Amino acid sequence: MARLYLFAEGQTEQTFADNVLKSHLAQHGVFMQKPVLIAHRKNKGKVHRGGVDRYLPMKNDILRFLAQEKDADVFFTTMIDLYGIHADFPGLNEAEKLRHLPEKRVELLEKHFFQDIGDQRFIPYIQLHEYEAYLFADPTGFEFFYDHHAKEIAALKAIADSHTTPELIDDGEHSAPSKRIIAQLPNYRRAKPVVGPEVAKLIGLDAIRSKCPHFSAWLSRLEQLGVRAQ
Repeated sequence: MARLYLFAEGQTEQTFADNVLKSHLAQHGVFMQKPVLIAHRKNKGKVHRGGVDRYLPMKNDILRFLAQEKDADVFFTTMIDLYGIHADFPGLNEAEKLRHLPEKRVELLEKHFFQDIGDQRFIPYIQLHEYEAYLFADPTGFEFFYDHHAKEIAALKAIADSHTTPELIDDGEHSAPSKRIIAQLPNYRRAKPVVGPEVAKLIGLDAIRSKCPHFSAWLSRLEQLGVRAQ
């Protein structure tokens, strides 16, 4: 049995991890604690959570959890976006040279992240390019929440079909996955902490993994933690 702490960038990832990933990982002997929102600053002793405005508060928060949980069967991971990643993130300047190779770029950033945290129990994960990429694995999942929007959902499906993987939908200011969804379904902007995880649940982990190899590789590593902890 292994225990896992997951640090989520926002409420959408936090709910997805709690409602979808937790039960799946439990089947593999990996028991996730309540997912923790990433710390983005500390003011007068109070930790403010949600969003990754700066790297250092997130790093310090992760290190604090690592120091509190010293057992070898306790592991730590993240769900943060490549989209909008902050300028002080380790290795970012080097990774920018690989902007034309998103998979290599994110792998390099994860490598620097791991080295900077400096603990073998830490499994960094940076989403290509953000959470909403998973929803492009099957945009028809939106039909449950947005009936009478067949044209708009068809437009999202066309975007998905034009990419070999939803993880390659880019990180442009107006063309990132969430921006493309909001362009077709404007109500998603305010509803995404609820709708985003529910659409992913309707799509299913198997479908998401089949379309999102970087996500699938990360999830496979988490599944193996139960074996490592035996």
